[in-house]
Amino acid sequence: MADNNSLDGGETVRRQINDQVMIVQILVMIFLCINLLLIVTFFKRECFYTTTRYILFAVTLLSDSMILVVTDILLILSYFRFTIQVGVCVVLCFMLYLYYTVTPFTLTAMTLERYVAICMPLRHGELCSTRNTIHCILIIHSLSFVTITVVLSTLFASVSLSFYTQFKICSMEIFFVHTWQDHIRSGISQFYFLIMCIIIVFTYVKIMKVAKAASGDDKKSTRKGLRTVVLHAFQLWLCLVQLWCPFIERAVLQIDFMLFVQVRYFNYIMFGLAPRCLSPLIYGLRDEKFFLELKSYTLFTIIKRLRRRTG
Repeated sequence: MADNNSLDGGETVRRQINDQVMIVQILVMIFLCINLLLIVTFFKRECFYTTTRYILFAVTLLSDSMILVVTDILLILSYFRFTIQVGVCVVLCFMLYLYYTVTPFTLTAMTLERYVAICMPLRHGELCSTRNTIHCILIIHSLSFVTITVVLSTLFASVSLSFYTQFKICSMEIFFVHTWQDHIRSGISQFYFLIMCIIIVFTYVKIMKVAKAASGDDKKSTRKGLRTVVLHAFQLWLCLVQLWCPFIERAVLQIDFMLFVQVRYFNYIMFGLAPRCLSPLIYGLRDEKFFLELKSYTLFTIIKRLRRRTG
């Protein structure tokens, strides 16, 4: 009787995990399709790929898409208990961690761009040129390399070469052989996020002052910029919470394994997937120029396909 109950419980858990994995696949596919549509729209008009905020928007789309793809690969590998060589896992996790850092840096840069546009309009063209935007993207990626380079350095110093030829289930935890390695990674990341939060608060306060002094159309534009900054701040908060998730999950794991599975799934949906849909919302739907182009391109594509079928 006890064995039957155990089997029934195991089947229930398995079915629940199956459902969760399927839900993730659906969400990932939806977000990837939306991102792809937005990226294609971005390249449709010259004003998009020569304007700083749209270029940075495209960077977040590419970064988020990379995160979605890699995390989904890791999820599927973990679900099927499929082991891969540690060296390959390191490459996957390197890409994942790099773009996890690129996204919040880019959001901060987008916030600064709004600050310059609203508070320093006369210098906006000079400071936010295409050339400077490319330099900004290079700086973002360079800063993002710092954390992952430190993490990799501590890993290389802690394990032998034979470690990289072993076959394991791939996860970010593979980087942290010792607890202090995770602390170093967390310390650097939280320092970065502290700086980003200071920048966000600074830009919010400055834009708020301009909003109070503005009138008419300027006031409307400034208010919209202020809301954009708030949305970016919310995205950054979600990214920051994601840093704390491993600590929460580790504590829950010591209490109950099934609770750990549920908490990890919730964290992945809320702080892994949810932030990836905010960028399309902020610029894909809220930005009038981009939204009109997106709608035009979508309708044109649908009509073209219908004509092909009827023809």
